[in-house]
Parts: sequence; C-alpha cells; structure tokens
Amino acid sequence: MHRRRAYEGGTVDHLFTVAGQTATPISRTGLAAESLLERQHLQEWVIAHPQVLGESVLVVTAEYDRWADTDGVPARDRLDVLGLDATGRLVVVELKRGTADRDVHLQAITYAALVSRFDLGTLAQAHRDFLSRRGQDLDIDACKQRLLDHVDGEWSPELLQRPRQVIIAADFPKQVTHSVVWLSEMSLDIDLIQVGLWKVEGHLVAGFTKVYPTPEVEEFTLAPARVEGEAAAKKLQERSRSRNAVHVLVGAGLLPDGTRLRLTPRHGAPESIRNAIHSWVEEDISRATVTWTNSTAKPLIWDADGASYSPTGLANHIFTSVTSRTADGIQGTTWWDVDTDHVPADVDPEEWATLAGIDLTGLARQLNGTRKDWTGLHTLLGTVPAGRWTTYGDVAAVVGSHAVPVGTHLATCGQCPNPWRVLNVAGRVSKGFQWPDQTRTDTPADVLIAEGVRFNGDAADPETRLRRDALRQLLGS
Repeated sequence: MHRRRAYEGGTVDHLFTVAGQTATPISRTGLAAESLLERQHLQEWVIAHPQVLGESVLVVTAEYDRWADTDGVPARDRLDVLGLDATGRLVVVELKRGTADRDVHLQAITYAALVSRFDLGTLAQAHRDFLSRRGQDLDIDACKQRLLDHVDGEWSPELLQRPRQVIIAADFPKQVTHSVVWLSEMSLDIDLIQVGLWKVEGHLVAGFTKVYPTPEVEEFTLAPARVEGEAAAKKLQERSRSRNAVHVLVGAGLLPDGTRLRLTPRHGAPESIRNAIHSWVEEDISRATVTWTNSTAKPLIWDADGASYSPTGLANHIFTSVTSRTADGIQGTTWWDVDTDHVPADVDPEEWATLAGIDLTGLARQLNGTRKDWTGLHTLLGTVPAGRWTTYGDVAAVVGSHAVPVGTHLATCGQCPNPWRVLNVAGRVSKGFQWPDQTRTDTPADVLIAEGVRFNGDAADPETRLRRDALRQLLGS
C-alpha cells in the first residue's frame, strides 16, 4: 500500500492560475489531442532537456537501430533515446505520448539487454552518427573523449553493463506499475516519469513528474539492489555522492571560479596511505592545491599538471600515484578543503573564513536544495525598512542559500534593492561592496547613518539588526 500511494502521489491532479483570492482551473490536455508526436516532439523535448532523465545525463544517441542478431540479421527494434549519466551508467529511454502499452517495461528491458554489451567504441560511433545527423561534425576520438569526460571517475565496464531504464508516458496501466515495482526489487533499475500537458492562457505547458520510484522507496527499498555485486554498488554510491556534491555546489554558486582548495586525504585512504600521500606531497608542494571552476564535469584544475579533474578522478589519480594500486570506492569530494587564506574577489573575508576546515562534501550537505534563483532574495531585500540592517547569513538562511553566494550576488547584481542594508556577520560593510553607480563617493555606512542606524566605530548597532525570524515575518507579510 505504501508504494502504491507513493506512485499516485507523484501526479498533479489540479492546476490553477492564481490572481489574489481567485484561482482559475487550468485545463489538462494531451499530446495526441494537440497533434504532438512521440518522435518529432516528445523525443526532441527530452533530447533538448535531458535533465528530465536525472542529473547530468548526456544524450548519446536517439532512434538507434544499428544492432544485429548473432546471425547478422539486423534487429528491427529502435531505441528512442540512449543517455550516459555521470556515474558511468547508460540510460535507456522509452517514450509513449499516451498511456503506456501494457508491455512497455518489456521493451525497455530488451533495449537495456542490447545496450549492456556496448563498449566505449560502440558508444562513441553511435554518438558521432547522432551528432552528424544534427549537423555537428566530431571525429571518433573527440566523441570518445566527450564520453570519458562526462563520467566522474574512471570508465567502468561493469557499471556500463547495468543500464538504468526510464519510461516516459502520459499514464501507466496497473500491469506496468506493478511489474516495475517487482522488477525494481529484483535489482532492475526502472524509473517511471509521467508527462502531462496543460493549456495556460493560450500556451501549452508540459510537465515531467517522476512517479516511481519515490525518494523514500529508492532510499530504503531499492538502493541496496541497484547494482550486482558489492564492489560495483560501492563504486556507484561513491560516484553518485561526489557527482551530487559537485552539482549542488555549482548550482548554488557557493565557490567562485578561482577558489583555491587544499588536499586533505580522507575517505577511502587508511592512515598509512594518508601519511604516504603527505610525504609524496612534500616532494612537490604543487600536488597539494587545485583551483575550482564551476564545471559539473571536471571542476578541479590541479597545480601539479594544469589538467582538469573531477574530485574523485584526481583523488583516484593521487592514490594510484602513491600506492601503484587502484583505489576502491574513494569519495573524492571529502579530499578537498577550501583554502580560506585566499579570498576571492567580491567575497567578504569574514564570511569566507566560515568555510575553513569544511570539505566539498560538507559544503554540499549545507547547501543541498539551493539554487541560483535570486527572485526571493530581491523580494526580501525590498522589505527591509530604513533604519534597520541585516547580515548576509541571515538573508541566506531565509532564501535558502549561503552567505558567500549572497554576498557575491549583491556585489555584482546591480538590481538588488537596498543592498547597503546588508552587512557582514560582524556588522561591518563588506570589503567587496560596490555601488552599481561607480561615481558614488558615499559609503553604505553613510547611508545607514542617514537612515538612523547608529555605528560603534565601523560596526552597526546590533539593536537595529533584523535577524532571520524577523526577516521571515517581513517576507510573509
């Protein structure tokens, strides 16, 4: 009963446009009713926006049919979309513009079985053909490198043999949902995504909702059986954690490009190997530092060679360089700490200092769910009255961000209301503050004093500070 309720809970039963107290129902329609087709329309939406298939999915090919039976006779099956996610698993996608067929899951399983024998060369050729049909001319080596770069860590044939399956349809009959629940429990990884279509003021709006598995089912029921064998499961889990941490940090905009990180070996390296790594680093101090770039694929530029790496990829490389052994399930995002001695431009030093001693995994844990949508921030700042001030940290807590990206945004936006009313944690004007109008000669402190805020030296009176609870009340009103 729990799983059935979880499945039903993923759908949107009622949708309204709202104007104050008036809520007007939005009429639901369907792809067929609007003369929209699977291949020409739904498939193109998925190719253009692969995030509907999960985080960090690269579309390898679509409409793939270049396989043959063992006797050389070409197969008639045509795979709708084939993707590759950052953990190194293939993503097999089956599309239906209406209610899914009762045996749609069997089609998906068939395609998964066919692609499970693909190797890097086969995938690179399929990707090259796909790009060529779309007017992009990449040679086979460039396509191979593109696939390799997309994977966080070393290329793993064992993960490649365990494709994830995604079925997208307007609705799913009970035969499909019941079968998928059972198949998932039997170690097959199948997602059901419902595509809905609505008419809103003369426009069509499409929505994609993952209806199975829900996060609760995925965490407590399916996760232990995702991949055959403990080694492969561990590898997938660590890669997923590292991938997710990088995506969270890039999405939140916490670390500006150019942020310096320092090596501190942790997860997957026992004390003896950590000591060996420290000795190895002392031979060449450039081995201990990297520069962060906001790339979800390879955000670290290593000082030792100038090459780009994923956090786990570089941790694995360092582990192997020191031990001459292949690392086993390192979570590389635990190996890199923010170097708070180097403060990026436009960042308040006192706020930056709060990141000391925190690795990338810890930072991502603080920020999970945060995105760089500053609409709420602008709305909140517009409610801060004259004669009061607040801090980057308080504002960040209310809008679901962190003090550092909030401060960076205020320093560069030019559209934020009342930016002078936001100070650092000590109540002082941030060193990174700048007026959008570069000709202004007054300071935020001058403006605050004119508005009635008293200062003790360079620090604002804490009695006039608006803390997060007060900010929430302002935002709510």
